[in-house]
Order: sequence, then structure tokens, then C-alpha cells
Amino acid sequence: MKSSQLNNENPPASASSPRDNPCFDSDPNIAALEIIANDGISYLLPYAQFLYAERVSNPALEKEPDAPPEKMRICFATADAAVLGSGLNAVARKLQKCELKFVKSADQRLAMTLKTHIAAVTVTLTKENV
Repeated sequence: MKSSQLNNENPPASASSPRDNPCFDSDPNIAALEIIANDGISYLLPYAQFLYAERVSNPALEKEPDAPPEKMRICFATADAAVLGSGLNAVARKLQKCELKFVKSADQRLAMTLKTHIAAVTVTLTKENV
């Protein structure tokens, strides 16, 4: 038996596969979401503090036609994350199951090849922690 069969490794996925998406990944055995903001700071937020998320059309579309079409707000007890991009329903489904491992932005050039593209991520700490 090959070592790859012993490790239950899957064959390489295509560039448009969610497994190869540089914007997000999932893992059913995690306790916290890593949010990598555009400023390079990485936040590890525990799912035990997850409050809610909302996904809406990006209001910036009214002034900037090239803006990402969707906005998702992910709220924890200690921080709020704003995620701009397209195809964010896949991110919402993983978040709903507490399986979202990380989110981060990826180069705009990848937007056409990815079903889910995250253009920008910002994190705001709540007042109690500032």
C-alpha cells in the first residue's frame, strides 16, 4: 500500500476547488477562527465567543462599481471582522458549522478563477479590549 493511501491524502485539487482556495479553509476539528487582516495582523478568535454573522450587498457598490459585490460581518464577543468579496455563501456555510479555519484576502487577479474570493479583511476590537 502506498504511503499516500495510508495517510488518506486526496489527489491534488484544481485551482477552482475550495480545498485550494487561498482565501479560506475549513477543518471540522477546530475551536477558533483565524482571521488574517489586510494589515498583516492575525487574530485567533474562539468559536465559543462567536455571536453572529451577516452577509449583505456591499454598500460601496453605489459609489464604486468595481467594489467587491458582497460584505460579510463576523461578530465575536471581543472583535468584529468585515470581509469583502464574492461567493461568500461558502464562507457562511463553513462558519455556520464552526468549521471555518481561516479567512484572508487574496490578490484580485485570482477573483476570476475562484468561486469564493475575499478581497479585503478588517478587524475591529470591541471597546472593552482597547
